[in-house]
Amino acid sequence: MQNPLPKLRHFIILPLLALLVFGGLGCRGEDPEVAQYTQPFTLKWWRVFDDSDSVSEIITAYQQLHPHIRIEYKKLRFDEYERELLNAIAEDRGPDVFTVHNTWMNEWQPRLQPSPPVLTIPFREVTGSIKKEVTTELRQIPGMTVRQLANDFLDVVSQDSVIDTEQSDPRAPLVPRVYGLPMSVDTMVMYYNRDLLNANGIPAPARHWLEFQDHVKQITRLDELGTIIQPAAAIGTADNVERSSDLLSILMIQNGTQMTDNTGRATFHEFPDSMIGRPQPPGADALLFYTDFANPQKEVYTWNDKMPNSLTAFANGQIAYFFGYAYHLPLIRNANGDLNFGIAPLPQIEGNQAVNYANYWLEVVSNKTEHVDEAWEFLQFATGADMVQSYLDRTNKPTALRGKINSQLDNLDLSVFASQLPTATSWYRGVDADAQEEAFYEMMRQVHTTEEPNATRIVELGATKVNQTIE
Repeated sequence: MQNPLPKLRHFIILPLLALLVFGGLGCRGEDPEVAQYTQPFTLKWWRVFDDSDSVSEIITAYQQLHPHIRIEYKKLRFDEYERELLNAIAEDRGPDVFTVHNTWMNEWQPRLQPSPPVLTIPFREVTGSIKKEVTTELRQIPGMTVRQLANDFLDVVSQDSVIDTEQSDPRAPLVPRVYGLPMSVDTMVMYYNRDLLNANGIPAPARHWLEFQDHVKQITRLDELGTIIQPAAAIGTADNVERSSDLLSILMIQNGTQMTDNTGRATFHEFPDSMIGRPQPPGADALLFYTDFANPQKEVYTWNDKMPNSLTAFANGQIAYFFGYAYHLPLIRNANGDLNFGIAPLPQIEGNQAVNYANYWLEVVSNKTEHVDEAWEFLQFATGADMVQSYLDRTNKPTALRGKINSQLDNLDLSVFASQLPTATSWYRGVDADAQEEAFYEMMRQVHTTEEPNATRIVELGATKVNQTIE
């Protein structure tokens, strides 16, 4: 009679093998409380300007760290971005994470989720040498605090990103909360045409505004009818000068203008305490200084509203000076690869403390997201020193982190931008940045279209319009 034991062993071993294979060899079951944090989901991230390859390394690294989270990146055109974003959020199909301009923060604050003090995040680990086990551990990590933001990022980021927020008890005092983190911060610089400076015997670009005026007078050529045949710089008008509202803003600030009070109300039409007794407020002086460059009655006349766009004129080699940002650099090179140009710091008022102007975007979290902790952890991961470097390298943009400024000072393209970062500032805290810009454009236009312009009255009207956008 055949021994039945081998067949019996066969039937016992097969189910055991199946249990090991299909049950996950070497895996340990997750605590049900932990498992709810590791269900697969997608974080949608919407931005403008940057293609997906600029952040692909960040996304890949984050998904490797958190395999249950998928990051879906979408780039939109700037001219459709805000409209599409508003529609998507209203229809509950919007992104979890998106980007807003630094001047939009107060407008968007009601739709945003500030950083929680503590983030609860699952982390998976493989342990063991022979018998591998995959375990998941819930960790509590710090959210972005106001103090940490001030330590890691530029001063201007705290100015724009920290907003006083109501607590659950409306009777309690407002508390400052962090609403966004930037991957980069841009500052306004002065691009210059080396060939035009050399042709006019100017060995170096202007360092301060009086020297800039001298260069303008030296370079500009008019015919016998007063028509400009060789402009020196694109400055003085509203509509054909790139970011003219920013340029006027920084001239006001450099001249000692207090742009707002501590409530955000526009005060650029007023006299600071130290300047009472002057003929007109410093904001009005700055407005006239700016518009004089487009005034045919002035010695510094060099530009007018019949000229082409300032970026186009510079890329075509028509002007010696152009005021712009780091994002203009690839546009200039793509338009004219043969242009012999350099980048200089924004001129300052000689004897005054240096001040520069910031223009940048912040990554924020929607208050409609179902994954607040993960969204904020992703923002901290993406903007942190370790990961953001890949983005900065691929986009050739200036840093937003204090600790990375020195590393960019040796970069031929970025050194000037990086050197200006510690002195960069911004000022608008209203809810309609487009209206603020239009108010500044209108001030410039009024100077040119009024027979005897009263600059003090013009800036008063401008401040009134801006204050209509302050809540």
